[in-house]
Amino acid sequence: MGAVVSRTGRLARLGDPLGYALGRLAPRLAGGVRGRPVRLAWRDSRSGPDGARRAVAELVRDEGASVVVAMGGTRVLPAVADACEVLGIPCLSTGFPWQAYALGRGAEPGRAFRWTFHFGWGLDDIAAVFAEMWERVGPRRTVGCLWNDGPQGRALRHPRHGFAPVAAARGHTLVDPGGYREPATGFAGIVRRFKEAGTDVVTGAATVADLALFHRQAREAGLRTRLITCSRWLAHPRFTAAPDGLTNARIATLVYWTPRHPYRSSLDDTTAARLAHDYRATTGRPWLQPLGPAHALLEVAVHALTTAPDPTDRHAVAAALGATRLATVAGLLDFTAGPVRNVALLPLIGGQWRPGRDGTRELALVTNARLPHIRRDADLTVGL
Repeated sequence: MGAVVSRTGRLARLGDPLGYALGRLAPRLAGGVRGRPVRLAWRDSRSGPDGARRAVAELVRDEGASVVVAMGGTRVLPAVADACEVLGIPCLSTGFPWQAYALGRGAEPGRAFRWTFHFGWGLDDIAAVFAEMWERVGPRRTVGCLWNDGPQGRALRHPRHGFAPVAAARGHTLVDPGGYREPATGFAGIVRRFKEAGTDVVTGAATVADLALFHRQAREAGLRTRLITCSRWLAHPRFTAAPDGLTNARIATLVYWTPRHPYRSSLDDTTAARLAHDYRATTGRPWLQPLGPAHALLEVAVHALTTAPDPTDRHAVAAALGATRLATVAGLLDFTAGPVRNVALLPLIGGQWRPGRDGTRELALVTNARLPHIRRDADLTVGL
């Protein structure tokens, strides 16, 4: 099994969970699963598409990988998947919405990729969770959209498969002033448009730095946001203190995995709680949401390698991936159920960042409609 991991560059922190999962499972897999030893090899994407493509080529050419796995990065992950599609190597990925993975790579309705598979959530799932939280502010909100001009923003704006159709169906009005370039240098025009539209709720998929800049400039211009819902970077980084500009912000986000999710690994029966505990004990760092999917990524790939009639036959491994229905430490992953071919879903619930006891920010669970068996930590708080 080959893994493309961001170990250097701007995504290095997000590569930590997959790097940890590889190190944790390597000895276990070398001893054999269903009588077959599995060797792990990895290459650094260097947080960019060129590095990602080079990593795939090296894993196939130098390591003889039968399957490649990868996580996250709006430019890195598609580069990995496209390289695998060209080389005819089964690829399994996770880390962002399936629409961005599929539609962003040119997929068309009724035509699936041949070699590449993905699990995660949908833009429609994010919209449903965020709308549920907006409705705690009040019904039929006018919501400002802080979306960039890159792949993430284009996927969110998709008229059929994007974010807007779900929000509109629930009675909300979205105000989209157009995309901004990352990293942002200023949001004066966007803030002015939001003020003119009377928005008091903002949604986005911004980096922490860009969101902090927006919130600071919004306050300086007299725009008061009662709630910000933000995915992407805000979903997983633990920051030691609120960045300048976000100190008083009410920020909510999507939640796809926590130590409280009641799931176990298909490989070693490790619980979500134990996985998070061991990660902190080993690395000295708090758990991150991608930790669960990172571990599940390897679980599914191993399942495909060890259930395929011939693990060196790429066609057999791809067929095994497409037929997978497996209970993992991230939950049940069913590639036979859709929403489209080669994709499995993870359910989303809602969370909100709160000040922690040790000066860090902690993620409290505030909505659980899609996973009612996971108890909420707190009520959503909004500004006045």
